[in-house]
Amino acid sequence: MQHSTGYIIGFTAAVCLVCSVFVAGSAVSLKDRQDANVILDRQTKVLIVSGLMQEGEDLSPEAVGELFNSRVTPIAVDLATGALNNEIDAATYDQQKALRDPELSIEAATNAAKVRRLPKVGIVFQVRNESGELDAIIIPIEGAGLWSTLYGYLALGPDTRAIKGITFYQHGETPGLGGEVDNPRWKSRWTGRLAFNDKWKPSISVIKGAAGSPADDPYRVDGLSGATITSRGVDSLVKYWIGDAGFGPYLANVRGAKVKS
Repeated sequence: MQHSTGYIIGFTAAVCLVCSVFVAGSAVSLKDRQDANVILDRQTKVLIVSGLMQEGEDLSPEAVGELFNSRVTPIAVDLATGALNNEIDAATYDQQKALRDPELSIEAATNAAKVRRLPKVGIVFQVRNESGELDAIIIPIEGAGLWSTLYGYLALGPDTRAIKGITFYQHGETPGLGGEVDNPRWKSRWTGRLAFNDKWKPSISVIKGAAGSPADDPYRVDGLSGATITSRGVDSLVKYWIGDAGFGPYLANVRGAKVKS
């Protein structure tokens, strides 16, 4: 049976329309799934660095979300003053997206971490124990390594001085060298070190070679073997984000509130 040219064109157009709708729907569904996976990964990293989860522990997405929501509170902070910003929904605020908006970010002064822009508002995570007392403060950190920008979290104790942990959720450093920032053994060597000295100057350093124990050598952490530039990058980015340009003003406010209370 022969069909007219008009029929063929119409049929082809209909097939194309159906396919395009299917592809568009699949793309939206895939993006939603990808976004959910990103949120799950970030929540997992926060729970691990705070000590609420163990490295390699396998929890369902529902269990991760429940634990995160019951023990962790995201807080919006004005970086310049360290004051809380109650006008922003910290649970949905995207700090990385804000960096790309000139209205929501500023150019950073030249710095060793090679941070180019700063968000006017940053997100910190307050972690509380089962009694509701502040147990940890987690700040986002980022800066240049050898091949990439490293993005991660630093966990501090309620005194803002003792380091509870460090982790990175995104980077492109060389596997086996700078990529060892993901090694649980190396990350564990941060626990118990001190971020600030007695005068509250950022003093934690990543050195070349091996550091002593946290008790004997509280301000130094082992460098990454064969990854000098990545080690320097981690050193610089941690100092930057606990310093005055980063979350230093907020951490000072936390200490001040404790003194007043």
